[in-house]
This record gives sequence, structure tokens and C-alpha cells, in this order.
Amino acid sequence: MQWSLTLRSSANGETLRSQTKLPAWVTSGRAETLETVAFRSGSALTLLDALMTHPEHGVPVKLFANSLALKAATATSKLEGRLAREVDIRDAFHLTPPGDAQGPDGQLLAFWRDAARVPLKGLDRHAACSVLVGKAMAADFANWLEIGQSHSLTHGPLAACVAIMRAVLAVDERAERMACLASDMVLARYLNWPKILPVSARYLTKAMLRELGDDRQRGDLVAQQCILRSAEAGIQLARDLAERSWALRAIAPKLRAKGAAHAVCVFLSEDAVAPSAMLSPVIQGSDTPMTDRAARRFCDRLVELGVARELTGRPTFRLYGIAS
Repeated sequence: MQWSLTLRSSANGETLRSQTKLPAWVTSGRAETLETVAFRSGSALTLLDALMTHPEHGVPVKLFANSLALKAATATSKLEGRLAREVDIRDAFHLTPPGDAQGPDGQLLAFWRDAARVPLKGLDRHAACSVLVGKAMAADFANWLEIGQSHSLTHGPLAACVAIMRAVLAVDERAERMACLASDMVLARYLNWPKILPVSARYLTKAMLRELGDDRQRGDLVAQQCILRSAEAGIQLARDLAERSWALRAIAPKLRAKGAAHAVCVFLSEDAVAPSAMLSPVIQGSDTPMTDRAARRFCDRLVELGVARELTGRPTFRLYGIAS
């Protein structure tokens, strides 16, 4: 099992960038049987695990999880029949004033962002999971996870992901969100991650989930292919975010704004930054003050330097993220 690892230093020789790439035999798309899916998934999940757990690859893990949460929210909106666009979901979450109702789109993104923060280890994991899924489903959810973990040891992680989705949907065919969450938890527990990555939902469709009950063998193959495809897309996203974060870190010492270091940390954590809410009057995650005008000027400066971009195309109510 091999993949390419390219190391490059920055102009001043102090920054180390690492790129990881799946070999062509993994991404060739020739996954026509459950066996070939399982074979390809071994390499993909190994690399995804390395990107998640090895700091030398430079992946901003919190930003990565938040970006995947937005992808999962968009996918599950379609599964649940609402068909909200990614931009609308992002706006509903990030532009709703504190204390105001976010609506179903913002709440869906909040669900997946909360999911990515639920600890899978420690004494508080059961309580945190119960808050996320609700007390009525908590006991069933715990049983499903134990079944999924056992299945993963005998049949592999992707087979376990599909098995637990089928179990959830057999109880409630409208519980698509919970089925995808359970799949993500099984995968994270198999890889011994402390928290989940929201990857399972991205390429699933309502028809695929129905097929899990109608045609077991065909349903298993299609669903596993989708989860593998999502893992491969996650690897590409992680690599892209690592490259963007290296670029931002490289110019950070040149930023003269008061609180610039704390503001950079926000950009390395959030997929979308609202200047007036996240950087002003106090920079999120710190006690450093920043005026609204200074926050907007800071974001525009990052755009000028080519390390951030404005996400909405609007003259007001703008959101920013690190540049692609």
C-alpha cells in the first residue's frame, strides 16, 4: 500500500508542506464488487486517517470537520426532501443573529457541526451522544453502535457503515440523518478517532437508501461505493485545506492588525467567517477586541494577499473563507 508524499519548504525555509495523494489504482473507479470496494477502501481510509492524525500533514482538523459538516448538511437536506442549497444552509447558520431561530437549514448545519464535536471516548461520550440524538433514541443508538462495531471487526468498516444505516432505517425510514450519523460514528470508532468526520452522507440519495431494504446485495454495493467516493473526496479536501492553511500561516507574520494572530486562528477553524460576528467586537475564541471596521479591513486584506476569498458575492452580509 503506497501513496506519494511530497515535501516542500516555504520561501524562508521554515514551513514544511506535505501533500498526500491516493494512487491511481485506488481512484480509477473500478469498484464493481464488494471485494474491490473493500480493497480500495483500505488504502483510502489509511490515508484519511493519516491526514487526520498526523500534524505534519498540516491539515487544519477543525476547519476540515466544519467543511465536511456543511457538505453533510447539504446532502441530508436532499435526503430529507428539502433540497436546500449549500449557500443557503451556510447563510442560515452563519448570518442568523445569536438568540434568533436559525430555521431548518441552519439547524441542520448546527446538527452536523455538533456531531463533529461529540467525543467518542471518555466518560461524557454517552451523555453527549444522547443530547445529539435525543433521549428517545439514545438507547437504540447505543445498541446500533455496538452492533456496527462488532460487524466492522468481521466484515470491515464500510460493510459495518451500511449495516448500521440499514438497521436505523428499518426502525424509521425517515431517519436518514441519524442513519448517516450512525455510519460516521462506526467509521470513526473503527479508525479510533476521538471524534467523527461527517463523510457518509455526501453522495447518498434517497433511492440508494431505499435500495438497502429492497435489494440487499445491490444496496450494499452502491452504498459502500458512495461512502468510498466520499472518503476519497474528503482526502482531496483535506489536502486542499492543508495547502491553503500553509499559505495563510506563511503571510500571518506580515499582518499588522491588532489581534491578527487570533483572527488567523478563526480562519483556520471556520469554513465561513462573518467579520461582524466572529471577529468583532471580540475575536472568537479569545478576549482580544476588534472593531467592526477593523474586522472588515482585516478580511479584505487577506483577500488582497490571495489567502482568503469572499464567499457570497454580496456587497453586505459578507462571509469569508481561506482561498482555494
